[in-house]
Amino acid sequence: MAVSTRPVSSGPTDPDRRLSVLFTPKLVTVLREGYGLRELRADAVAGLTVAVVALPLSMAIAIASGVSPDRGLYAAIVGGFIISLVGGSRFQIGGPAGAFIVLVSATVAQHGVDGMLLATMMAGVILLGMGALRLGSYIQFIPYPVTVGFTSGIAVIIFASQIKDLLGLSLQAPEPGPLFAKMPVLWHSLPTVTPEAVAVALGTIVVIVGVKRLRPGWPNLLIAVALAAGITALADLPVATIGSHFGGIPQGLPLPSLPALDWAKMQAVLPSAVAFALLGSIESLLSAVVADGMTGRRHRSNCELLAQGTANIGSALFGGLCVTGAIARTATNIRAGAHGPVAGMIHAVALLVFVLVAAPLAAFIPLAALAGVLTIIAWNMVEKEAVWTLLRASRGDAAVLLVTFLLTVFRDLTEAIIVGFALGALLFIHRMSHAVSVEAHVPPVGVDKADGTPAERAPYRPRVTTDPGVVVYRISGAFFFGAVSTVGSVLDRIAAAHNVLVLDFAAVPFIDSSAANTIYGLARKAQRSEVTVYLAGASSGVRRDLLTHGLRQPLVHWTPTVDEALERIRAAGADTSAT
Repeated sequence: MAVSTRPVSSGPTDPDRRLSVLFTPKLVTVLREGYGLRELRADAVAGLTVAVVALPLSMAIAIASGVSPDRGLYAAIVGGFIISLVGGSRFQIGGPAGAFIVLVSATVAQHGVDGMLLATMMAGVILLGMGALRLGSYIQFIPYPVTVGFTSGIAVIIFASQIKDLLGLSLQAPEPGPLFAKMPVLWHSLPTVTPEAVAVALGTIVVIVGVKRLRPGWPNLLIAVALAAGITALADLPVATIGSHFGGIPQGLPLPSLPALDWAKMQAVLPSAVAFALLGSIESLLSAVVADGMTGRRHRSNCELLAQGTANIGSALFGGLCVTGAIARTATNIRAGAHGPVAGMIHAVALLVFVLVAAPLAAFIPLAALAGVLTIIAWNMVEKEAVWTLLRASRGDAAVLLVTFLLTVFRDLTEAIIVGFALGALLFIHRMSHAVSVEAHVPPVGVDKADGTPAERAPYRPRVTTDPGVVVYRISGAFFFGAVSTVGSVLDRIAAAHNVLVLDFAAVPFIDSSAANTIYGLARKAQRSEVTVYLAGASSGVRRDLLTHGLRQPLVHWTPTVDEALERIRAAGADTSAT
């Protein structure tokens, strides 16, 4: 049996070593564990499987984002390779994601493709900063109703953006982005419906759903798109294709180049860059958490943010869309038996081979088929069970969900996340304020034993003082600004009616400045009324915060426990009586 000679530290971790672990890519970890032909074979199968899924999806997301399909493939190739190479998740698959369609299309419409590329690069820099500052762990503070709300809202917008291609409409003017402006334009264009396009879209959806149910292991998206392309080409259907609309896909990667770094342009696209970075961090870390839940592994959030930042910079250099961790492709990677990040790298290489060898075939793909693919994606993005559960859970959660959803659909995604987060934080503060309680603490009092009562059934406890002027109250829960009003009013009433007040802090995990100031005000008021205050059972952190706010002797008296405070009160009373 082999015995590890690596020393096990029981003390504090060395900071440099801890940082090295936090930012070590998972690829390095996998290679250190030992990587052979068996692991390579598993990763190759998984990588090729994911590439088959990512191929039509990347093109569909790019088209829905208002750019040519090749930019989606560049993002999947460059961004996907970098995320797997230096990422902090063992199974993460990176690439363009449906959640970005709304943001990217709005940025392209307002600032052009160059502006989108500049925003993507700036988002990469922001993500690098977030990772370097170790902000990855804070992403988990985004409330669950907010993530469900904006994801569902994005799904609605994605579906609305595909109505034109689903029906094969011919619009007289450019399609508006906002939903309120879009629907009247689509409605007035209904007479231009192309029956062939509707048939292709419906057929694509039926094949995707049918293959998924009958043969779950088969690449349903690729099969559906390939069948639609073949039928469209053989039957010469009058529907728009990638070839007729975009002129096909270039056969190769472009040379890397920087977007125009104009200061005024950078200021103009900064809001988009921040939105890209925020959504990218949420999506990628959420995907990594899902992967952890499926595999029992644990990702490195800050390392993953560094990888996402590097990948977005790389994707922008090659003209690609912004990238993030893709939940559906990551789950496919795990189900296909991936061993580690090499699977994601193989997926990117497989997509590159397609671009180099088979790019001309993409010209036959009908846009209606890709619209069908995105319709399925939008349907899957809506977490139906989660929405129903949150709507029934509580009024607060339902309000956060609905506000985030409605703002996403009718206003702006960034605004939706900010407002949803603020509402979630207020809801949390409200709930926490009600979790704090002030209750009378009844100290143990000796019970007179009846004659013949076994000692073990009625143990004797020393009787404490029964002076009605002494009162003991216990504060339970996190004592913070949200609970100051309630707790402060109760304590004021208590202190005014007694000679000695003992406050038990044993059940208070932490206290903030507002709460400490409340206790200080209470002690000053008690001092003016000649009421003695004892603070008992406070933890070191709570005691330090209270001392910082001036709660020192003789203003208050400190004791480790309530019992000791009562002993001191009895002793003081006895001394007074003797005197």
